[in-house]
Amino acid sequence: MSGTSNPSVLVIVLNYRTAKMTLRAVEAALVDMPSGAELVIVDNASADGSAEVLAQAVTERGWDAQGRVRLMLSPVNGGYGAGNNIGLRSTMSDGSAPDYFYLLNSDAFPDAGCLPALVAHLEATPSAGLVGSHVRGEDDVAHTTAFRFPTIAGEFEAAARTGPISRLLRGSIIAPDLPQATTRVDWVAGASVLIRAAMLDEVGLFDETFFLYFEETDLIRRGAAAGWECWYMPDAKVVHIGSVSTGMKGWARVPDYWFASRQHYFVKNHGRAYAAAALAAKLAGGAIHNLRSMLSGSERHDPPGFYRDLLRHGFSLSRPATPKAQPAVRISEEKP
Repeated sequence: MSGTSNPSVLVIVLNYRTAKMTLRAVEAALVDMPSGAELVIVDNASADGSAEVLAQAVTERGWDAQGRVRLMLSPVNGGYGAGNNIGLRSTMSDGSAPDYFYLLNSDAFPDAGCLPALVAHLEATPSAGLVGSHVRGEDDVAHTTAFRFPTIAGEFEAAARTGPISRLLRGSIIAPDLPQATTRVDWVAGASVLIRAAMLDEVGLFDETFFLYFEETDLIRRGAAAGWECWYMPDAKVVHIGSVSTGMKGWARVPDYWFASRQHYFVKNHGRAYAAAALAAKLAGGAIHNLRSMLSGSERHDPPGFYRDLLRHGFSLSRPATPKAQPAVRISEEKP
């Protein structure tokens, strides 16, 4: 526990070329922030005028009074983890270290009481390193944001998407049905998550090798290895638009950074032999799905070239150079 009656909270909103949306997220966060909480906007080298728009809005709206809202500028676009790390290395405006950090996507808007509920849970659960909120779309449909850690069996099940296999491997399903009550889970998506500073002090910040995807999975796994719990809290809610910065909904093909992040996660956390087995399981599950789709005439759900790209990255353990125009705001692993 923080040991204080009014724990300090620093909210971090990462912007990449979504200045107007970011301001909307900040406005919603400010309404929900407990007394004494502060907010940092990190512009991740948008180079589109976002920094100027954000700076002007913060001043004109009076948000900068007493250090309540600050704008920080990253000199480079290092991705989601690197951008958030700038905020996570920050202090409160008086120089003191926060008790908690709240990561909020630039396209996510907390309901009333969301952040106070998350803070109350971590205050009451000293073994918890972080807690994620319920996330729903603008259509009020819940997004799956509570997961199991990826495994060989989980990769096979997720790729096969076949009833008998899913029933056989139900204990390994990476994205199970959402819990209906506050529950301990393996990991939560990063659209709306409160993190205990003490956990970060022990296990470190985001691994900046990940440009996008798998970075919070890796961080929470490190926390779990050190004994910190991860929780999902359905009564704390946010609305999340999703895919605004990454353009994910319009992807014709999965970008290289997703495959690079997946490969780095498995090699880093399990070793190359396990990563190779996870790759084989993913390919085998995909083959089953494609064969079933072909025989039944049903639609295949994988993007064009997915397994070819997966195989290519599976045999190349080095991370490719990040294209200059890549997006830098994480839209998490959540599934509607």
